[in-house]
Amino acid sequence: MQKYDYIITGTGASGLMLAYHMALDPFFDQKQILLIDKENKDQNDRTWCFWEKGDGLWSKIVTKKWKHIFFGSEIYSEKIKIDPYQYKMIRSMDFYDFVLKAIEKKINITIAKEGVISIKDEGNIVQVETDKRIHLGSKVFNSIIFSSAYKNQDQYPVLNQHFVGWFVKTSSDFFDAETATFMDFTVDQKGNTRFMYVLPTSSREALFEYTLFSEDLLPEQEYEDEIREYLMEKEIHDYKVIEKEKGCIPMTCYDFKKHNSKNILHIGTAGGWTKPSTGYTFNISLKKVERLVGFIKKNSDLSRFQKKTRFWYYDLLFLDVLYKENGIGSVLFSKLFKKNDSKKILKFLDEETSVLEDLKITTSLPAGNFLKALWKRIFRW
Repeated sequence: MQKYDYIITGTGASGLMLAYHMALDPFFDQKQILLIDKENKDQNDRTWCFWEKGDGLWSKIVTKKWKHIFFGSEIYSEKIKIDPYQYKMIRSMDFYDFVLKAIEKKINITIAKEGVISIKDEGNIVQVETDKRIHLGSKVFNSIIFSSAYKNQDQYPVLNQHFVGWFVKTSSDFFDAETATFMDFTVDQKGNTRFMYVLPTSSREALFEYTLFSEDLLPEQEYEDEIREYLMEKEIHDYKVIEKEKGCIPMTCYDFKKHNSKNILHIGTAGGWTKPSTGYTFNISLKKVERLVGFIKKNSDLSRFQKKTRFWYYDLLFLDVLYKENGIGSVLFSKLFKKNDSKKILKFLDEETSVLEDLKITTSLPAGNFLKALWKRIFRW
């Protein structure tokens, strides 16, 4: 059994981001690094979106970017300029190809196509058991969710961001290619938080994604029926579905970091890196990876990496409210966008605002719902 300095289990966004940063940093050139995943990363299996000022690390592989977003609901609808931010889309195949090409140039990085069965911290070494062998590592970064503990507890609510998306191509110009529909709550809410997400990549092509923030998933046919109905309402009749995607992202403030140890750190969704109140993961993972690389170079105890911030408490109260009254999501987001500068909202969701800015944003939401949630949460603790 070969011993590695670092093992990364799972090569999704967070795992590959970490491997890419290690490949770029000379500090890791003499370290033996192993990536393990049972799947070949050779197809588009998801779409990532995020907002960013100017160019960033992934500029070469951005599929499309927008300077305007549209927010729609019965309460408030507006096309919004988000400058200096841009809303950006990356297709997973482009991301995988870009990162894997960089990794393949490094002789100290190995990729194993194996299924991970278990990870055990033995104190001085970590054992990673796969369906083919056992690997030994000094430090392991795991992005695979093994435990359902976050589901089988009642301290923190768990909602799901679940969706089905259609990539649609029309026979004539139809879409405003310079505006992304961030959230359109004009769809029937049916007692949940439901919206359509529309990302036009040209005047004739767009991704339509029917999305819910709710506890229970739907039959796949129901998502697709809603997309069909939305297209009809927009008078889009002559179209072809050229590609489909679907996904489910847990939204919870569950304390994933309690599963970390001195030598094992859970990353990505498995580490609680998903923004609990929105489900956004890509850019937050990038920020955490950048901090993690600096941390690894100075610290040996991985369990000390992650700390709670005030934004975790904001997210917790938001989820408490949305879990108890799942049908009011449209109202909450509408008030948020109607009463605040959209650029401040994006800054807030990036967890970069000051306390005073936080106060203005949080007080724009219905006070009664959140005070009740806070009161119950205090007594729960």
